[in-house]
Amino acid sequence: MVEKMVFGDVYRGKKVLVTGNTGFKGSWLCTWLLTLGADVYGISNEIPTKPSMFVELNLEAKMKHFYADVRDLEAIKKIINEIEPHFVFHLAAQPIVSLSYREPIDTISTNVMGTANVLEALRVYNKPCTAVIITSDKCYDNVEWIYGYKETDAVGGKDIYSGSKGAAELIFKSYYHSFFKNEGVQVQIASARAGNVIGGGDWALDRIIPDCMRSWSEGKVVEIRSPKATRPWQHVLEPLSGYLQLGERLYNDHSLNGESYNFGPKPEYNHTVQEILEDMSTRWHFKDSKEAYQVTGDIKFYEAGLLKLNCDKALFSFQWKATLDYQTLIEFTSDWYYEFYKNKGDMFAYTKSQIESYENKAKLEKIVWTK
Repeated sequence: MVEKMVFGDVYRGKKVLVTGNTGFKGSWLCTWLLTLGADVYGISNEIPTKPSMFVELNLEAKMKHFYADVRDLEAIKKIINEIEPHFVFHLAAQPIVSLSYREPIDTISTNVMGTANVLEALRVYNKPCTAVIITSDKCYDNVEWIYGYKETDAVGGKDIYSGSKGAAELIFKSYYHSFFKNEGVQVQIASARAGNVIGGGDWALDRIIPDCMRSWSEGKVVEIRSPKATRPWQHVLEPLSGYLQLGERLYNDHSLNGESYNFGPKPEYNHTVQEILEDMSTRWHFKDSKEAYQVTGDIKFYEAGLLKLNCDKALFSFQWKATLDYQTLIEFTSDWYYEFYKNKGDMFAYTKSQIESYENKAKLEKIVWTK
């Protein structure tokens, strides 16, 4: 068996801690890290959805999981001191915009204080460690212009969720300048921003793809609010490749300490909700898209218009760029759910096969992290 050399093989044999490991992105990241030969640890306070990718892939049996809340500083400090991780990927968050309207304080405390607690635990720990703090593209103050947001643009937002993510970035910045840039500090930190992520294994509420797959698996027509809404869709493996490459580069190049990076799809991959549902419905063998979805005018909360990211900084700094074309994005996402609902296959093996296929496509594209 040939050993993988993606990401410079930097994660092999390393202890990697993922907060929010029971969530959608966290489960994909842990699975990828396992294939890279990492010793994977996780912190999460619950299994957030049912079904759950974490459960369906039986990840608890494949890694060391700690049930803890990132808002509990003493618990986070104790776990980090016990593990002594080489890498930390902080994904733990309240990630649902609609829920932030119902539970604003929970959203703020999780997304802001949770981030502060991870940074504080790392500050006190102060042993060699590389940490990537993940927020969201929603951290930007969305003035709904047509240009991609750069890392130097203002953070903030009109809604609680956006405000919490903008605040998390401010906490990251202040912790870096107050502590992590100082001489003698052994922890290196960077932040990463991405959004509109789709892929198999997401069952969160009030997200268009999970809503779709739940309905289609039960033979129901899904209701959509904004068919003409345009989003820069990307498969979950795209930003994860950015996080992993950023972790690798930060580990080897401390000049990246304190920097922030956007990870998004190519600009031409903006598509409407209606387009993406029509394309996905064909993978589920619908003969007529009217059998797959119908439009409702029931918009329950404020939804921002187009927000896309300018990813030139990641391209310039370490040659990161997206790998998948739009059709492969559709196939990867639709086929994962079809395998789960219709074929009832081994989803850990199937997820690993998609990761391997993604790596192979990146190699064909000569993406830098595959060399």
